[in-house]
Amino acid sequence: MKPYAVAFASLFAGSATAFVQNAGTESVVSLNAMPKRKWDSMVDKTQRSKAVPFLPRPINLDGSLAGDVGFDPMYLSSIPKDWSGFIQPPSWEKKPAISQVYWMRESELKHGRIAMLAVLGYVVADSGIRFPAAGDIYSVAKIPSSFAAHDILVNQGSMGFMLLAVALLEFTSGAVLVQVSKGETDREAGDFGFDPLGFIKGKSAAEVKAMKLREITHCRLAMLAFAGIATQSALSDATHSFPYF
Repeated sequence: MKPYAVAFASLFAGSATAFVQNAGTESVVSLNAMPKRKWDSMVDKTQRSKAVPFLPRPINLDGSLAGDVGFDPMYLSSIPKDWSGFIQPPSWEKKPAISQVYWMRESELKHGRIAMLAVLGYVVADSGIRFPAAGDIYSVAKIPSSFAAHDILVNQGSMGFMLLAVALLEFTSGAVLVQVSKGETDREAGDFGFDPLGFIKGKSAAEVKAMKLREITHCRLAMLAFAGIATQSALSDATHSFPYF
């Protein structure tokens, strides 16, 4: 081998060694400097979700809520969000947090209860049943189907009154969330103390939990059912009325 070739090879080997040593040192420093991943605080890696077994369990879905089977593939329940600032400005006073799970269960129950009423009302109205005292403008002749009801009631002006009534209910029912955000009550999400027929009065803790499970199960089913009914009834002129096919 020629002398200049040997010298070049020696120089290249020395540079490569120095590069490997420096790269190794930098890699160790870089790994040690990496911040902790947010994902680590959002899941429990030691357990699997019951509903989606190939995913780890969302950290906040521990089975304590009725109907909680760990179904949250997008991990929305793990977002560390404080909703008390949405209810009242943070500058008002020091307050405990309204967690993401509390807010989501409140929303789920509210939408589910409305959906149960909506399914019943949609089908009953399409069955030709109307309140006798409602007046001629709400008769079957004027409103032939639930599908047509929205546009007709908007033109009549009745939908504006209903919007006002719903807004009033939203404002009044939201007052309890202000109490929760101030720490004045330990109310469970969705609990308005409304039980006129006494379904849970005098019941054991196990019986109350069973009733709550039935309610949330029917809420979820009703939300799916109403979406299906409304979609099916809008497919064609032949599906506007019950049984929608």
